[in-house]
Amino acid sequence: MGSIWIVSLIFVGISMLVSMQLKGKFMRYSKMRLGSGLTGKEVAEKMLKENGIYDVAVTSSNGFLSDHYNPLNKTVNLSPDVYNGVSVAAAAVAAHECGHAVQHATSYRWLMLRSRLVPIVQFSSSMVQWILIGGILLIKVFPQLLLIGIILFALTTLFSVVTLPVEFDASKRALAWLQHTNVTNTQEYPQAKDALKWAAMTYVVAAIASLVTLVQYILIYSNRR
Repeated sequence: MGSIWIVSLIFVGISMLVSMQLKGKFMRYSKMRLGSGLTGKEVAEKMLKENGIYDVAVTSSNGFLSDHYNPLNKTVNLSPDVYNGVSVAAAAVAAHECGHAVQHATSYRWLMLRSRLVPIVQFSSSMVQWILIGGILLIKVFPQLLLIGIILFALTTLFSVVTLPVEFDASKRALAWLQHTNVTNTQEYPQAKDALKWAAMTYVVAAIASLVTLVQYILIYSNRR
C-alpha cells in the first residue's frame, strides 16, 4: 500500500510541474498578439465554417483554461481569455477545441469510443477509491472486493488511454488548419504548436500515472497469499 502512495505522490508532483509549465506557456503566448487580428471566438467560428460545420455554437465559459467541446449540446466552450483573446494562445486553444467538433462531425472512432465510456467512468470513478481501500483492508477475508475495485479502476485507466489519441488528433487537425489558412504566420505557428504540445502532456502524465497505479493494485491482488 505504501508504494502506491509513493508513486501517486511522484506523479502528483510531475503533474503539478507540467501544469505549471502549461500555464506559463499559455500566459507567455497570450501576450503575443495574433497577426491576423482574430479573436478566439472568430478563429473557432472560421474553423467550423471551413470544415462545413454549422450546427455547433461557440460560447464563453467561466474559468481559466476551462475550454472544452461538449458533444451533447454541440458547443465549443471557450474560457474568457480565449474567447476574447487576440493572441497565439487563444487561436491555438480555440482551434484545438474545434478539432474535437470536427472529430464528432466525422465520427472519429476514438472520440466515439471515449463518449461511450463516459457514463461508465462517471459511475466507476465515484466509488472506485473506496472499493480499492476496502479491498486492501479486507484482502485476506474478501479478496473479491479488491478485484472489483481493480476492474473499475481499469475502466478509468482505459478512458485515460483512449483520451490520448483524441487529444493528439484534435491538436493535429488544429495545427494543420492554422497553417493551411494562414491564421498563424511562420513565426506564430511554432508557438501555437508548442502551446498545444504542453497541453497534451497533461493527458500523457495522467494516463501513465493511471497505468502504473493499476499495475500496482494488480500486483497486490496477485500477492495476496
